[in-house]
Amino acid sequence: MLPHAAVQRRCPLPPRSGVGYQCGMTWTIPNTLTVLRLLAAPGVAIMFLYFHRPWADWFALALFVGAAITDWFDGYLARLWKQESKFGAMLDPIADKAMVVIAIMVITGYNGMNPWLILPATVILFREVCVSGLREYLGPRVQLKVTRLAKWKTTAQMVAIAVLFLGTGLEYLNGVAMQGMTPEQYTEAVMAGLADPVRACGNRDCASTANLVGLVLIWIAAALTALTGWEYFRKAMPHLREER
Repeated sequence: MLPHAAVQRRCPLPPRSGVGYQCGMTWTIPNTLTVLRLLAAPGVAIMFLYFHRPWADWFALALFVGAAITDWFDGYLARLWKQESKFGAMLDPIADKAMVVIAIMVITGYNGMNPWLILPATVILFREVCVSGLREYLGPRVQLKVTRLAKWKTTAQMVAIAVLFLGTGLEYLNGVAMQGMTPEQYTEAVMAGLADPVRACGNRDCASTANLVGLVLIWIAAALTALTGWEYFRKAMPHLREER
């Protein structure tokens, strides 16, 4: 057992005014938010294992939106309090990718493998895998820094996924409320007061509207994703040429 003084030298205690301690990494509030966002990523899928729909949809949506908000706060607080760290810089993009990849997997599954969703989802996943591979190959000798466009890309992805989660939940409610009726029959039932107007959003098909908006946003996000992927590949090209 190490003496108390030796333990202090290896992992010194923080000053009383500090918000964390350092022993291999710094447990600051920004870093804690990043870790929580990473843990929330698989939580989105776990919601559908432990809760029945539509509660699983709403819990997954709330968890995803809450985690997405921390993506802005952790960077903002780290810069505000001058608590940027290597650990946070490493984990932040990993947490973002984990959130996006797992959420897209869940949404495509519950949307009936819609080809209009699968194609942009494929573009996003392809880019994330390629850029991660580039970073791993280049290692510390070449830093592919996150660009402003890449941050907009992440924001677009998260907004699109949140809207698609909303549409998926509303679509499930519509299916429950319709009870085997066609959309036309259900509209007539709502107008006649025979169907639940809350779930049906009146005479409007909120599920279709949310899904349509979500699909438009995910295509925009896919375009930004492909563009940023090309930027990273272009920056990496000088380091991938064979030396003569």
